[in-house]
Amino acid sequence: MPVFRRRKGSRARLVPELDDAPLGQVRRRVETCWARGSLDTAVMALMGDVIDEAGEDWDRRAHRLRVLAGSAGRALPGIWRQHAPRDPNALLLHAWSDLLQAGQPGSTADLHDTRETCLLAAELRPADPTPWALHLALLRVERRPSNELSAVWREVKARDPWNREAHLQALGYLSPDECGSSALVLDLLDGVRAAMPLDAPAAALELTALVRTHHRAIAPGGLDALGASEIWRRPDAARTLDQAAHYWPKPGFLHHAQALADLNLLAYALIKSGRITDATAALRVTGGVATHWPWNADGEPLERFTHYYSRAVAED
Repeated sequence: MPVFRRRKGSRARLVPELDDAPLGQVRRRVETCWARGSLDTAVMALMGDVIDEAGEDWDRRAHRLRVLAGSAGRALPGIWRQHAPRDPNALLLHAWSDLLQAGQPGSTADLHDTRETCLLAAELRPADPTPWALHLALLRVERRPSNELSAVWREVKARDPWNREAHLQALGYLSPDECGSSALVLDLLDGVRAAMPLDAPAAALELTALVRTHHRAIAPGGLDALGASEIWRRPDAARTLDQAAHYWPKPGFLHHAQALADLNLLAYALIKSGRITDATAALRVTGGVATHWPWNADGEPLERFTHYYSRAVAED
């Protein structure tokens, strides 16, 4: 499996697959196929193969499904499902495509059938936490009652205790922007902080919560946003940044599929907290691979990333 490594002088780029080269090859093939208007069984086979290659690396399996769902348009997942109605890969790609569509502004998608698709995928591959993590995301979009979310959360945790996708979806659901409150977010973080391994796929949960808090603070603009930097002076924030800055940039320490996304998040948070030296170290090991979030909060994401990354490389 791909492992991020620093490549001196690499050009800054925004690629959804991050450092997953096999996924990138299939993504480009899918996009080319879709642009030509030709949907063939060979492309479906390629998608199935790259998803299966993840094996029981559930984090990478979810990453590959998410990227392919974002590249396959609306028609291809449905066509693949018609060809293979009991293939868990086809079912989950179709469900993830529905989820992405439901997240578009003005969408009125009915996700009941999508939840049923997730349940069928879970039945066909009982060990896989991905259908349950995706089911949790659907409940979040629909703002379903918390008791429904709790039941699905237990299914995920029973299969993959530190599932990245599920933890981030739970964080979003519990946030004051959606169905919860700051107190509920703290409850979630308190519940996982002591037990979560430092290199778990969900290791960026607390840092994600801090950056989202920062974004909520600056959203009003004007005088209300002036105190946003105070967030990074809180003891919990300083402790989280210290730990991540110390461990994450070390070669091979983070080894999950979206490690580069976590390093982007770390670099952004360190910049916002004024810790430029530490941010430079995190930026260097991205190899120039940028992510849309959180850089998009400050403008065009690749431009903002490149602004800081080019300086980090120049100082090397």
